[in-house]
Amino acid sequence: MYSAADWIEKLGLVQLPEEGGMYREIYRSDEIIPQSALPDRFGGDRRYCTSIYYLLENPEFSAFHRIRQEEIWHFYDGSPLTLAILTPQGELSQQTLGRNFEVGERLQVVIRRGDLFAATVNETGGYSLVGCTVAPGFEFADFEAPSRQMLLNAYPQHQAVIERLTR
Repeated sequence: MYSAADWIEKLGLVQLPEEGGMYREIYRSDEIIPQSALPDRFGGDRRYCTSIYYLLENPEFSAFHRIRQEEIWHFYDGSPLTLAILTPQGELSQQTLGRNFEVGERLQVVIRRGDLFAATVNETGGYSLVGCTVAPGFEFADFEAPSRQMLLNAYPQHQAVIERLTR
């Protein structure tokens, strides 16, 4: 198994602003969906699909954020990674990416559009290498990272997880 440093070098990963972790876009469809064919939540044209490699090291975390599209997370290597998912209705759930099906880990997890989500690596000193596929394709204009205070005001019942997974 490679180390996190090996993957960062081999894949050419760079720091992901605001969210945390390291990434590199590996696919951006050459076909475009015109804004007129997209829901109103999109302010312009979008590629059909985009995909990235994403690496997260413990104790770092991916802070709560949301995007306007569905996002599929795929597990590739390293330690299991847990996604905390918070719906607009205030329902909090956890899904774990990994290879141990006997304990409920999954190779893929779908994040529904509009859901807030954050991620942590389960093992102290461990890392997780995953892929994230977004359709319609991701643009940074689709990204929103609400402040800790905004989330606490909206979801006070989840104070502990919000304080742990926001900056």
